[in-house]
Amino acid sequence: MNLIERAGRHCVLLALLSLGLFSASCTSTLANRESSGVIAATAAPAEMPVTAQIPAPSPITEPAPTPAAKAIPAEEIAATVNGKHITIWDFNARYSATMRDRFYHGKPPEGQVEAVRKEVLDLLVDNALLVEEAERRGIKPDEVKFEQAAANAEARYSAMPEWKRDRGQVLAMIKAQVDRQSLVEQVSKVLREVPQPTPAEVRAYFDQKPEFFTEPEKLRLSIILLKVDPGAPKAEVDKAREEAQGIYQRLKDGADFAELARQSSGDGSAERGGDLGYVHGGMLPEKLQEKIDKFQVGVVAEPIRVLEGIALYRLDAREASVLKEFNDVEPRAQELLKRDQQDRAWNEAISRLRGGAKIEILLPMADNSAKPTTENNVKQGSGPAGEQLNAPASSDKQSGAATQKADKKKSSKKKINKKKKINDKLRAPL
Repeated sequence: MNLIERAGRHCVLLALLSLGLFSASCTSTLANRESSGVIAATAAPAEMPVTAQIPAPSPITEPAPTPAAKAIPAEEIAATVNGKHITIWDFNARYSATMRDRFYHGKPPEGQVEAVRKEVLDLLVDNALLVEEAERRGIKPDEVKFEQAAANAEARYSAMPEWKRDRGQVLAMIKAQVDRQSLVEQVSKVLREVPQPTPAEVRAYFDQKPEFFTEPEKLRLSIILLKVDPGAPKAEVDKAREEAQGIYQRLKDGADFAELARQSSGDGSAERGGDLGYVHGGMLPEKLQEKIDKFQVGVVAEPIRVLEGIALYRLDAREASVLKEFNDVEPRAQELLKRDQQDRAWNEAISRLRGGAKIEILLPMADNSAKPTTENNVKQGSGPAGEQLNAPASSDKQSGAATQKADKKKSSKKKINKKKKINDKLRAPL
């Protein structure tokens, strides 16, 4: 078996690692398996779990579909797209990368495995169609990218005997990967091209989506925190609660909140008289938000049990949500509208490509009760065990929705980080 077919020789793995196509841990694992004779072919045996013996590439790309003319056992084919094969190796490589990147320790929540498997297969099918579309449009791979990747591999491994021996084959393998990804990137950009929105369209979008341009309600809070360890015995908690109740009564009788905060609070805001400053509504812990929604401005609430002890809150100010002026947010509205239009153009392009393609799904899926796709061009196949398979529906996973999804992900990450800080500051109620 030659170098390319084995895909386990050290210099191949190292060269792919130089491109970021395999993780270092995976490279080490594969090298160890090869030395013990475990790796034997480009796909795991049919009786093995789907991801048992397959290396994981980075999310940059997947292996190119193998031409149908090459003799590949049916059990090693996940799908065919216009006569070209997507192998089990192709599928498992991308699946492993997706699981590793998306889930902690690569372990998805229960019930999500099949959803990820279908998503990955959709992605592979879409990428195969995108490569064909790029070739149909006469788009050429970016040779500079290959030259950079080849130079990188040369610089790192030129002194290795394995590299000198197998250099031609390895560079051919690298070129196939880089060229494929280059075609996908270029044609994706073309398919997402839309005209610049007109001023009238931008204004209409602003009017239709006020929630995108509204500054949320702002709350100004103060706190007196009596610290109690979360694992403290009940007696200690009860003692703190009793002390908090005494402070609450003093405040009701007219004592100065800021002064009592400086004297009694264990929170970092004590030196500021308990002032936590402004926070946005909706960024607070849910249970605390529910309580604060009922607060009256200037009135101290009864003691609340929180993670770090017993807290007394006072709502100092409440500023209502405000819809921003169109002139102030017009550039943002234009950006969001154009992104929506790009998403729509992308989804339509993917649907068109799928509608004109012959797609056959052979990969066994655990959930065979799902309704098959209504696309006439997608043929349901049978897996190695003869089980009837459902064809995946058109993918939105790599669609323009991915851009909006990525944007939401960034926004969500910022919100999570901000919320964590606020949670720490406000001592989220138990």
